[in-house]
Amino acid sequence: MQKQIVGKHIYGNLYGCNASQINNESALKDLVIDAAKKANMTIWDTKAWKFGGPKGGVSAIALILESHIAIHTWNEFQYATVDVFTCGDKSDPRQAFDFIVSQLNPKSVTKHFADRSSQE
Repeated sequence: MQKQIVGKHIYGNLYGCNASQINNESALKDLVIDAAKKANMTIWDTKAWKFGGPKGGVSAIALILESHIAIHTWNEFQYATVDVFTCGDKSDPRQAFDFIVSQLNPKSVTKHFADRSSQE
């Protein structure tokens, strides 16, 4: 009998974020690293970059052995999206998502969960 793949996907939108905080490339890169560690994920690589000039935003991504954590921000709208997907049962994407939210401290959040597990 083949083992089932356990896939957990947490994603959402953060509204009313501090514009200077979500425009800080190095801080957001550190944030995805810290979130991965808190959620028991194995970091493979990280990247962060600014886009769109002074009114643009930042993308920060942690590639983890279990899948990924991504934050994309739009400074001019004080808005960020967060996406955390993991495979396996040793890591907890909810912990990573909730940690990111706690650090960015938005005025409001929408949060979604998708079960991405295989069928037996």
